[in-house]
Amino acid sequence: MTFEGWIIFALFWGVFVITPGPNAVNCITNGMTIGFRRGLIAVLAILTQATLFLILSAFGITALIAASPTAFLIAKTIGACFLIFLGIRGWILARRPPPKVQAKAGSIYANALAIAVINPKSVAGYFAAFSQFVSPEAPIWGQMWVIMPTTLTLTALAYTGFTAIGAGLGRAAMGAVFNVWVRRVMGACFVIYGVLLGTATTPGRV
Repeated sequence: MTFEGWIIFALFWGVFVITPGPNAVNCITNGMTIGFRRGLIAVLAILTQATLFLILSAFGITALIAASPTAFLIAKTIGACFLIFLGIRGWILARRPPPKVQAKAGSIYANALAIAVINPKSVAGYFAAFSQFVSPEAPIWGQMWVIMPTTLTLTALAYTGFTAIGAGLGRAAMGAVFNVWVRRVMGACFVIYGVLLGTATTPGRV
């Protein structure tokens, strides 16, 4: 990858990760309810998913999933139900104060990983990155030495920022009416993402 190509890729990925999606909503919610430091556990889960998707994309698995209507239908149905469930639960629990007993790190990690893996934005993003920026003529793993550090660094910065935003909102309005409505909006976003995922077509198909 040339320096110019790297700049274009970095700009593409920067815009991709700062565009709000299920991961961003989850990070903001975590920052509000469990604080910045514990919210970083979810960022670690997102980085785990990013690493996994980068490796799978290098082997062409992401493209294979995108090309299979059956696999995509199963994945999007499971993902849609999970996101809608999280959204409804978040709306219902919006009036309740955050639990005094902090969630276990494993639970925070697993929940964030599940959201990241089923996120249709991730599949589309990695598919686009590899179809547009990876040269089929050059050795793939040689290009990965440039792509992976760039991707993971920008991803970490973006979702750490979303977590910080959530933590700031939580400190400013914890227990207030504003806090209730922000949490309800976050819940509604999950429902919307779930519906959109459930009605989405396979990438590259009409």
